[in-house]
Amino acid sequence: MPRPTAAQLAYGSATVIVSTIAMLLLSQTSTGLGVAVISAAALALGLLVAVTVPSPGRRGRHAAARTDAAPAGAPAGVVAEAVAEQPVHH
Repeated sequence: MPRPTAAQLAYGSATVIVSTIAMLLLSQTSTGLGVAVISAAALALGLLVAVTVPSPGRRGRHAAARTDAAPAGAPAGVVAEAVAEQPVHH
């Protein structure tokens, strides 16, 4: 399992803190069981947010296809001409 990035730690921690405070204020619970349930829900939400934050090393399939097709800043017509000129191997 890869190590979490700083962005993942920051977003996850902020989510836990903000969601815990918000849920405690909205529910107005004062029992230990209520606080425990809210804390567990906030931790689960923070973990979900931390896992879904995209890491810089992972790029989607479409981003890789665009960078392989043409250099940055190339006009769209250049990409179409370069693709059309490539020989087809059967």
